[in-house]
Amino acid sequence: MTENNAPAPRPELAVGELAFDVVMKRVGVVMAKYPTRYYLRPPRGGYEWEAPPSELRPATTADLISPALTEINANSRHSV
Repeated sequence: MTENNAPAPRPELAVGELAFDVVMKRVGVVMAKYPTRYYLRPPRGGYEWEAPPSELRPATTADLISPALTEINANSRHSV
């Protein structure tokens, strides 16, 4: 929070950068950006989705690893 209790502005995301959608809980590559919307696509391809800037932040390493670990864990349960 800033001194006047307003939320801190989110950093600007560039086209080609990885972003995390905090509502959808997904990582996406910024494909296009407009003043009120960003268009993202999953890093390995797939359907594009849109989100307002207030729902996005730069993706962290943990954001990238989490889906992979979920998939590995799911696969390990099926291989027994």
